[in-house]
Amino acid sequence: MRVLHLSDTHLTGDGSPHRTGVDAAEALTGLLADLEALQRIDLVVVTGDIADDGSQGAYRLARDLIGAYAADRGAPVLFTTGNADDRANFTAVLGSGHLGPSARPCAVDAIDGPDRAAATALDGIRFITLDTLVPGKVHGRIGPEQLAWLRGLLAAPAPRGTVLAFHHPPIRFPNAVQEPPKLINPADLAEAIHGTDVHVVLTGHYHLQLAGRLGAAMVWTGPAVVNRRDLSCGDEAVRYVSGSAATLIDLADPAAPVFHTLQAGTTIAEIGGDELQKALQGTSPED
Repeated sequence: MRVLHLSDTHLTGDGSPHRTGVDAAEALTGLLADLEALQRIDLVVVTGDIADDGSQGAYRLARDLIGAYAADRGAPVLFTTGNADDRANFTAVLGSGHLGPSARPCAVDAIDGPDRAAATALDGIRFITLDTLVPGKVHGRIGPEQLAWLRGLLAAPAPRGTVLAFHHPPIRFPNAVQEPPKLINPADLAEAIHGTDVHVVLTGHYHLQLAGRLGAAMVWTGPAVVNRRDLSCGDEAVRYVSGSAATLIDLADPAAPVFHTLQAGTTIAEIGGDELQKALQGTSPED
């Protein structure tokens, strides 16, 4: 199974730019265009900060653009909320956030309310989204109702294991001076998934790729669509650079996931066909 992981699109309903000056809709459409050649995608997961202004128009735009890309590949799309999102408007447009290739709801289990969560089964793997949004705050939290629901669900293992997806990382940022707010109760989640079949946790929020662990589960913080955060400026500043990115995740073995960062950019060379096969065999095209 191959999963395309997107995060932090920061779309607006009126087309106004992100605070860094980036046209978020253009960034998303450009990234999806760059990823057009990726035809074998089984699932798309979007881990929050979908709308920068929390508007229904932004959620419709995300649903239409990302949904069309996924539908062309016969793939469902799972959305969840981030700190920039509006829970009511998200729900009005996206429901539980779990949409099939036809944009119809596809969750097999869900809870709705201040604590929201949903689950979908695909190819023997259970995918669970959690709502870490704390209205008016930048940090995230997984509430007690979600945790109780999660424990109940995880009591019965899925055939090929479970993947969690939410916005705020349960792992620390690698720079203490720059460290942004994150999930404030990672220990509660660690306790809930201890001894279960949760192999992978997908998050966003940091606008850069970062790997870590929460207990036995692999945690992946995916890069942002709207821009990229960079640590090369040292400890005393925060640097954002232009350019969108996503993650391609191979879950052929969910207990041993493989993550590959996909970065949009200008192509300087591309080879394929016989030329590629000869290059992989260590011979030049002229040999």
